[in-house]
Amino acid sequence: MRDIDALAVTTKPGLIGSLLVGIAYARALSYATAKPLIEVDHIKAHLYANSLVTEKNSTKKFMAPQLPAIGLVISGGHSSVYYVKTFRDYQLLGQTRDDAAGEAFDKVARILGLGYPGGPAIDRLAKQGVNTEIRFPRAELPGSYDFSFSGIKTAVLYHHRQHQKANGYSIPKIAYAFQDSVVSALIDKCLAACLKRKVKTLLVGGGVAANSTLRERLTREGEEHGIRVYFPPLNLCLDNAAMIAGLAFHLKNERR
Repeated sequence: MRDIDALAVTTKPGLIGSLLVGIAYARALSYATAKPLIEVDHIKAHLYANSLVTEKNSTKKFMAPQLPAIGLVISGGHSSVYYVKTFRDYQLLGQTRDDAAGEAFDKVARILGLGYPGGPAIDRLAKQGVNTEIRFPRAELPGSYDFSFSGIKTAVLYHHRQHQKANGYSIPKIAYAFQDSVVSALIDKCLAACLKRKVKTLLVGGGVAANSTLRERLTREGEEHGIRVYFPPLNLCLDNAAMIAGLAFHLKNERR
């Protein structure tokens, strides 16, 4: 503890029981050690994870994110678009009206018998099922940056029930069509926000940010609009302590 200057703890959002346990322990440790305690927003930390990229863990030359930016947080519990003025000042622009993107991946994987977590399984199978035969509808929700993924999930369920015993039934093709619809919805909304706000930086975070198709397509389509898209390294997409500590370190130094 002698080498530690401060403590950090997640205070929101999340499961209240888990948060309270962490907060209580962190406050007690802060009091016992006389170390300052820095409270961190879990969602902001996911976006800050893009600042933890280095030349060593990046496949290309790294340039620190320039703010303001648009932030896209996509996980099992969140699908939200933010205007990021600073890493302390965020404005919510849109969010899911029902299922989060990661939640939809998990539910569709369960429908198809792929197990949990569903994201990696669907990502892997989709590469084997590229097709134009199956199309699942997605909610456009014009005039907003909101998402809706429950309709896509329901469409997959009905398709599965109607065709699972038919010749030519293909789980990889269903996985591809489902993933294509979700990824397209995510890309359309966050790029629209970038263009509307006239920002050239897009930060992506959360477990779904590990999806290989999203990473490839969003990077390419962002470049076509002159937008630099940031994804954390794969090991920093899921919930992790490094992003909490990283943002806390940034906020602590910002106060000086």
